[in-house]
Amino acid sequence: MRSSNPTLNDHVFERSRSGNPADGVMTLNGTVLKTAILTLLLVTSASWSWKILMGGSAPEWFGSALTFGWIIPLGLALIISFKPTTAPALAPLYALSNGVIVGIISAMYEKAFGGIVLTAVMLTCGILFALLAAYTTGMIKPTENFKLGIFAATGGIAIFYLATMVLGMFGIHIPGLFGNGWIGIAFSGFVVVIAALNLVLDFDFIENGCAAGAPKHMEWYAAFGLLVTLVWLYLEILRLLSKLRSRD
Repeated sequence: MRSSNPTLNDHVFERSRSGNPADGVMTLNGTVLKTAILTLLLVTSASWSWKILMGGSAPEWFGSALTFGWIIPLGLALIISFKPTTAPALAPLYALSNGVIVGIISAMYEKAFGGIVLTAVMLTCGILFALLAAYTTGMIKPTENFKLGIFAATGGIAIFYLATMVLGMFGIHIPGLFGNGWIGIAFSGFVVVIAALNLVLDFDFIENGCAAGAPKHMEWYAAFGLLVTLVWLYLEILRLLSKLRSRD
């Protein structure tokens, strides 16, 4: 059950077996319900920060929230990843804290490119349901080579983003890839495709986890992992659309 999503992989699944068997086992319906709850929490907090920023001048603390606020959801994500049993308590906090940042970023894009957020949300939902339908009908089968390829591509993107952040701290920037030229657009399109294909691997992990009788708390953990992928996909779609819109 290899998944390129770092929060949904074999090692995490093995660590999850330390849960209390009396709590029950992971089910598909339970995972769907937890995913809906976390999504609702994220959308609620994102709507809150969105309304504040779109309603007029942003409070002074919004700049600090955008610069340092990601530390909170990142810290929660790391704790959940290393100790899946904490997911029932920390996954909702992750959704709420991450939603604030997503709302701020979305509002900034919306102010620059009117209507872009609705388009990004619709595309994200469309990709989610299209891939879910393709997976459930067997049109897409995540073979081991398929999983390995997505794992390698996702890891490469993560390392590249980390490297650009470190280089940026020293005033070194990579031209082209983050611009609105065709090279930058092609790069963003590639990242969107990889993010979308991670959903297929997440579906596969969740299905196998349910079939293997994973502990009940893994429903929260799987929902958290799926939310991580969806947020990544949404933000990458925003980035791609902004590059296309800036060329008009």
